[in-house]
Amino acid sequence: MTATLALGTYRCRGVAESAKAAVKAGVDWIDTAPNYQHGQAERQLAPVLVAHPGVRVSTKAGFFSKDRASEAVTAGVLTPAQAEQGHCLEPAFVMWQTVRSREELRRAADIVFLHNPEHGCHTPAELERSLLPAFEALEESCARGFARGYGVATWSALHTGLMTVGRLMALARLAGGPHHHLRTIQLPLSLVQLSPLAEAVRGRGVLPEAEDAGLEVFASAPLHGGELMSIVTPSVAEQLVPGMTPLRVALGTVASSPGVTRILLSASTPEHWADAAAAVSRPVTAPQIRRIVDAFSS
Repeated sequence: MTATLALGTYRCRGVAESAKAAVKAGVDWIDTAPNYQHGQAERQLAPVLVAHPGVRVSTKAGFFSKDRASEAVTAGVLTPAQAEQGHCLEPAFVMWQTVRSREELRRAADIVFLHNPEHGCHTPAELERSLLPAFEALEESCARGFARGYGVATWSALHTGLMTVGRLMALARLAGGPHHHLRTIQLPLSLVQLSPLAEAVRGRGVLPEAEDAGLEVFASAPLHGGELMSIVTPSVAEQLVPGMTPLRVALGTVASSPGVTRILLSASTPEHWADAAAAVSRPVTAPQIRRIVDAFSS
């Protein structure tokens, strides 16, 4: 079994057009954020989501656009000084942001991710002091129907150990009790940022811990912004696993890694989605993953 494909809108030039192409290709999840596309991504997605109510959507709280900052200052949930920082996880702002996203998307998000909560935090204790009240705000948001669940989207904290799955689960239980709404983690996974993959093939680390905890894992940047395809050439792919295409080496390795449930791609054309679907259609075996990961670790 391999992870399913989802649309990540961070690098999309045209969010609505990319979403339409993704849905046409059978994609059933779209990930976005209030600060994407200069603050317009959620609004651009809304008509597609209205037309396709079965498609699920995740958004984020943390970073914000200048327009959203001005609104938040007017609403009294950000101070002018906080607005200048471009990122905030204060409970009042997280709650307000979740409500604003629901308005922009024209529906409650299936998941609201705390967006790079390690931003400005330097120790695990400092990060946890920021996360707990934010989790409490998200639990209240879920209870009031502003969101259906929440997660954490991090660029580095889960790679470096600044944050662990065990501590996230403990904080969620403190915030929401045994029936908390923490559902998902999102982190970059690729043959460039591969430490969680290398650990997972040996049965340890973030990915199996998330699987054991019942958390979905969204893999962001699986092609490292497209740069990876200039590294995994046909000759490199053939040397690693004879008969395997470069895209299957790069994308299939992530999709078949233990614990990974969704792969976020910024594909924008039917051809891109068809190529990606072919790359993840058959599992990459554990020995093949180990060989590929070992090669890129050296």
